[in-house]
Amino acid sequence: MKKIIISITVILVFSLTLAGSAFAKEQEICPVMGGKVNKEIYVDHDGKRVYLCCNMCIDTIKKDPAKYIEKMKKDGIDLASIPSVAKPETGHEGHNH
Repeated sequence: MKKIIISITVILVFSLTLAGSAFAKEQEICPVMGGKVNKEIYVDHDGKRVYLCCNMCIDTIKKDPAKYIEKMKKDGIDLASIPSVAKPETGHEGHNH
């Protein structure tokens, strides 16, 4: 009976761990001050975008962005990727000769 309970507990813990990673949260809180993020204020680092609550947090996070990113990852926060920039058209599209 003990082995069954232990097995069920291990399976449950493993399942919850997987579920937690599958349902990562979008960033809503500033990692520096703890306020609600403003999507117009952010710092990009290593392919990720970290939103902040105010301009005063920019210098703080730029000093050690990996520290804040790692903490948010541990907290289950799914950081946004830096949006890709569309490549400009090549050739002569858009005008007549």
